[in-house]
Amino acid sequence: MQEDHRGPLVLVLGGARSGKSRHAEALIERGTPPFLYAATAQALDGEMEARIALHRSRRDDRWITHDCPLNLAALIAELPQEAPVLVDCLTLWLTNHLLADHDLAAEQERLVAALGRRAGLTVLVANEVGLGIVPDNALARRFRDAAGRLNQQVAARADHVVFMVAGLPMTVKGQMP
Repeated sequence: MQEDHRGPLVLVLGGARSGKSRHAEALIERGTPPFLYAATAQALDGEMEARIALHRSRRDDRWITHDCPLNLAALIAELPQEAPVLVDCLTLWLTNHLLADHDLAAEQERLVAALGRRAGLTVLVANEVGLGIVPDNALARRFRDAAGRLNQQVAARADHVVFMVAGLPMTVKGQMP
């Protein structure tokens, strides 16, 4: 990937309900609004609708939300390059592409290229799904492996990587820019 100029890139990893999103929001809010939020979740059932509503309720009018379950690379390229952007979350974005039977490697390449061209702070949230048992079916194993590869590629390029455990941030790489 050819990088023209890349601003600070932060990856916030963790398990379910580990505090990833709140921590990522707090990192973005250190900057100057407006804060841009790239939301990858799809409200396909009532439980997910409630999760999305909870996340939205934490964000005030300084935040501008862009729903992008699939076209994240294009959205990142279109957003003002200096503005702080929070992507929540890479894992749901990956899931959306997996279920649509898209070329995951190509989508990942497009995303990483778009991230490399951003000038402002970009904070990405992702689930760490590889700490449990080996899934018992091929789709779940494919998802787990793809998520692990995506997290590795983003973490390698990130300036700062945080692993969230029980609401506590553990720095894995670098310092917060």
